[in-house]
Amino acid sequence: MKIKAFKKEAKQKLKGQWGRAALFTLLFGAIYYVFPLIIEINLSGGFEAWIDQTKVTNGAAASTFVITLVLLPLYIGYLWTFLSVIRAGEQIKLTGLLQAFSEISMYLKILGTYLVMMVYLFFWFLLLIIPGVIKAFAYSQTYFVLKDNPDIGINAAITRSRKLMHGYKWKYFLLQLSFIGWIFLSLITLGIGFIWLSPYLSASNAAFYNELVKKQSRDEVVA
Repeated sequence: MKIKAFKKEAKQKLKGQWGRAALFTLLFGAIYYVFPLIIEINLSGGFEAWIDQTKVTNGAAASTFVITLVLLPLYIGYLWTFLSVIRAGEQIKLTGLLQAFSEISMYLKILGTYLVMMVYLFFWFLLLIIPGVIKAFAYSQTYFVLKDNPDIGINAAITRSRKLMHGYKWKYFLLQLSFIGWIFLSLITLGIGFIWLSPYLSASNAAFYNELVKKQSRDEVVA
């Protein structure tokens, strides 16, 4: 479970398709982030009113949340695409964003999973920030679990993520922290750098999950 190994694997699997990964990320960002933002700006009465956040209506803010929630499976499709890249070296396809929309049952399960996790995390964060962050790390593999186990229940998926992350939450935190320099560079390029950083980070996280699954399988064989 070496952080350098995850990042190295991500770069190796993305080799030869960084341009495709950037286009994939750009399309995802335009739909998932920019589209809801445009709706919110329009409902707020224009850009100037939106800039003055005191004039943003509750309806405008609520509409952004609803649209983002409806489009959440796009984000899951984005994550699953990089899991396929890591596991099988698959070529990134723009249609990969739609894979979580393939079945209505999976679509509804993803939305339900998100809402259930938000409720759990809300109560954990009510205790203290640190317990909330720890639980957020514990639940971080849930959507990958759904990919591997489409018939699993919501709570079962969350529980499986929690078990996979037992003993590895600190390692996961260090993996995220290792990208802090790249995040800073992406910010000073007015966000342009994220077009390439996001695939790198997502592929590294997918490699992390893939190793967790392999390790669990090895442990079960030994047991």
